[in-house]
Amino acid sequence: MNKFASYLLTGLICLVAGGQFVQVVTRYVLEIPVMGLEETLLYPTMWLYILGAVNASRENTHIRANVLEIFLKTKRQVVSLAIVGEVLSLIIGCWLMYWAWDFTKYSLRVWKESPTLYIPTFYVDVALLTGMVLMMIYTAWHLWNHIRDLTTDNKEQ
Repeated sequence: MNKFASYLLTGLICLVAGGQFVQVVTRYVLEIPVMGLEETLLYPTMWLYILGAVNASRENTHIRANVLEIFLKTKRQVVSLAIVGEVLSLIIGCWLMYWAWDFTKYSLRVWKESPTLYIPTFYVDVALLTGMVLMMIYTAWHLWNHIRDLTTDNKEQ
């Protein structure tokens, strides 16, 4: 899974960077803009952002301001704080996932298309729901690991 995620994200980054490079060269150097290139770059760009957030959730490397950990003395207190953080993340994430589900239903019902190439934007919009579902799975997994760490730490004492 790690290799697949890294290859997918690397491919999306290369695709977006290559598209932007082509856009800059054709528009500003050759003065011949490629019509619709911005529209097609929307798809890999949005999936890149969302899957990048999923990857950070999978690796548990989101940016955090762990100020409270400075004042905590034991590993049990740190793990308990992590559990509280994961529970809050899960609650807020599920609420946002519900909104993403409503947005996805709306997007499917309306079936908007891009203005120049008439590509359905649903395939961009569904990235948000997919990302939220995956992030909540990883958040629940990390919560489970923290709870397990807390219970195994209690058994050892």
